Amino acid sequence: MDSRRWEEVQRLFHQMADLPGDEQQPALEAACGGDADLREQVAALLQADAAGDSLLDRDVAHVAHAMIGHSSELPTHAFGPYHISEVLGEGGMGVVYLGERADLGSVAAIKLLRDAWISPARRERFASEQRTLAQLNHPAIARLLDADTLPDGTPWFVMEYVKGLSLTEYCRTHNASIAERFRLFREVCEAVQHAHRHAIIHRDLKPSNIMVTEEGRIKLLDFGIAKQIEGVESPVDHTRSGLRLMTPAYAAPEQLRGEGLGVHTDVYALGVVLYELLLGTLPFDLARKTPSEADTLILTVDADKPSTVARKLAPLPPHLRDVPVYAWTDLDVICLTAMQKDPARRYSTVDALMRDIDHFLASEPLEARADSLGYRLSKFVRRNTRAVVATALVAITVIGLVAFDGVRLTRARIAAEHEAARTSRVEAFMLNLFQGGDASAGPADSLRVTTLLARGVQEARSLSTDPAVQADLYLTLGGIYQKLGQFDRADSLVQLGLATRRTVFGPDHPDVGQALVALGLIQIDQAEYQAAEVTIRQGMAIEARSLPPDHPALALANLALGRALEERGEYATAILLLREAVRLERLRASGHPTPELAEAIEELANTHFMTGAYDLSDSLNREILGMNRTLHGDHHPSVADVLINLGAIQFQRGNYREAERFDREALAIDLRWYGPDHYETASAMTLVGRALNYQGHYGEAVGILRQSLAIQERVNGPVHPRVASALNDLGVAALQAGQLDSAAADFQRMESIYHQVYDDSHYLIALARANLASVYLEQQQYATAEAMFRDVIARYTAAQGAQHMNTAVAHIKLGRTLLREGRAREAEVETRTGYETLKSQTAPSVSWLQSARKDLAALYDSLREPEKAARIREEMADTGLKAVKPGRGN
Repeated sequence: MDSRRWEEVQRLFHQMADLPGDEQQPALEAACGGDADLREQVAALLQADAAGDSLLDRDVAHVAHAMIGHSSELPTHAFGPYHISEVLGEGGMGVVYLGERADLGSVAAIKLLRDAWISPARRERFASEQRTLAQLNHPAIARLLDADTLPDGTPWFVMEYVKGLSLTEYCRTHNASIAERFRLFREVCEAVQHAHRHAIIHRDLKPSNIMVTEEGRIKLLDFGIAKQIEGVESPVDHTRSGLRLMTPAYAAPEQLRGEGLGVHTDVYALGVVLYELLLGTLPFDLARKTPSEADTLILTVDADKPSTVARKLAPLPPHLRDVPVYAWTDLDVICLTAMQKDPARRYSTVDALMRDIDHFLASEPLEARADSLGYRLSKFVRRNTRAVVATALVAITVIGLVAFDGVRLTRARIAAEHEAARTSRVEAFMLNLFQGGDASAGPADSLRVTTLLARGVQEARSLSTDPAVQADLYLTLGGIYQKLGQFDRADSLVQLGLATRRTVFGPDHPDVGQALVALGLIQIDQAEYQAAEVTIRQGMAIEARSLPPDHPALALANLALGRALEERGEYATAILLLREAVRLERLRASGHPTPELAEAIEELANTHFMTGAYDLSDSLNREILGMNRTLHGDHHPSVADVLINLGAIQFQRGNYREAERFDREALAIDLRWYGPDHYETASAMTLVGRALNYQGHYGEAVGILRQSLAIQERVNGPVHPRVASALNDLGVAALQAGQLDSAAADFQRMESIYHQVYDDSHYLIALARANLASVYLEQQQYATAEAMFRDVIARYTAAQGAQHMNTAVAHIKLGRTLLREGRAREAEVETRTGYETLKSQTAPSVSWLQSARKDLAALYDSLREPEKAARIREEMADTGLKAVKPGRGN
């Protein structure tokens, strides 16, 4: 028997030996297929293995039963401070349980190597796993918490319990976009690169070992078969165990051949994972293949190009619709370079793979691709479209004149003339509209804007003989109605423009994509965020298929989609899209401020604000403020928008007087620009009322907030986030004044609106529930308040993170509830958690820091811990506060 055949027999024997006796024969027949000789050789080894009388000679199932009982029975041993509560998973080498720690109330994953005490080699592998994991400290790698052995010598270790979904399952259930998939994959690469820097390779990278947490972050599991790169395996170890410790579909050819492993082995597996992540299928179909057939397929056959597979997918998955046709060539190069059969031809490091991913996302030449003139030229054109187009037009004209290519030149001239005529006609129409038409009819400034727009719509409908121009006018007029806050009218006009463009140009024309993006922006203003995302993605996909990657329309599409995702609370993906929009606009701006660049940066700043990155948001907003003042002067609504953003940052930091100053300045601009009955004016009024509330000026706050609410309901209807925002601050004012029933009604209506507008996971629902819980606290309904605050903390943590200021305030509120129930020790934990978080992020005078200090002083008094109480009072003295009993409104 040759060595190759013996390796195959050995591998099958070990696979079958780990199965219960009654499952071995069916599994063996399935694995061997028609290879009767292979089946007989493995069966003979299994029979000899089962004939031994010693416990050490029995199969793994018998050993496992002797050691920990039947797999349905949980071990009763204590694993350090942990006790097992349920089985999480089971494999050939061991069982993974969920362990609970009673003293801290925490959970962890406990791995028990069922038959480790049988084989010294397995015991060594288990010990090696402990040493390996202990070296790795990275946020995307599951941490080793503890390790030891049972009295009978069975090793176990405790790992961080990761709750979430596998990488592919997460992307499938969340309908992850192409940008989100690349973000997640890049996090995987960063974790693997970290391990490589510590001379550790994983050797079994696959989606089931790559978890995505509920917060959308990567956690890499199971370095249990990782090897020190410097370590040297014996040939026996390669033959007997090395081949078993892998998953064939993701295994590199050198693993199948039993050759030396290294960084290149993980690079291959990452290539397979990326291939599957993009296409939803593996590069090789190993179903119903014998081990020998699977090995032959992987070792000798080249995988299909991703572009080839994508063309066969019907329907095309939504995330692939965003990939332009020209981009598939680079995706082919990235995946197939990582999966080269010859390790020397793969990416030399994971970092090299990441660099090419970054090049792909930036539309730059790949390092893995040959530097052909055509390839470099195509990338240059996409990054410098405007200059190249201008040059190309001149060149085409010269060539056309020299070559007398009359037909092509005539076609180009006709197309250019048609486009120019279309643009000229739209400009003439709008100029005539705002000049008032016939001069004898009176001066134009006597006409109201609404009158002009109504006349414009009527005249646009008369242009049926030129539908392309008619569609342009519908979209232009719809945009003006949108600015005026008349969203239903804007929606109907843009829908007309979209339908007309589809009829004139066909469904896949970039002008149709542009109209879809415009419609999506109106849907955002109408608080139809899910519909907006779908609409914008449709338009973006059309544009991406036919426009160069740095086209202005794509920048706008990225901005629009980023806005939609920001409103839905999907901040990580929104930031990626908005960064791309900013990048494209900076390229177009060439160092000069433009309205488009300012808008893109502002939206990015808003999203960073929502994640709690206040310093970064403040810096970006101050940059935009200077740009907008340069572009528009000091009294433009774009300036007001940035002032509102700066006010919001000051409000979050507890600088309420400074926040009021920014908000009042913005309100003055909006009043002059929009008048008193516009939703933008009302939004600025809400923010002024909020700042007044937190300074204790409740009477003044209520008056301005009621005025704001009336405007928002009139403009947006009863169910809209802007209405809920005004209700929020009215409820706060009522709560501060002790009008608890009124406050509860405002907060309940606020929560109802948010539930109708957003997904249940949105942080604004947590905000409404937190405020309502505050009412229950003041009504001394402590059990109800406590339950709601715990729910709020979980919601904030999931949506915005454990370190966000909203989460911290919720902990303080829960601590106050527990304190009033007389549960001072429990209250200390919650209040301290919120206090320490706020202390690191805000000014000492922030009201919630003041409240937390008062509560801590009170609870330490009740716990008879005078030294701690004295330290808190010293902090209070430093900020000029007095230790008073916590009461309503603190």
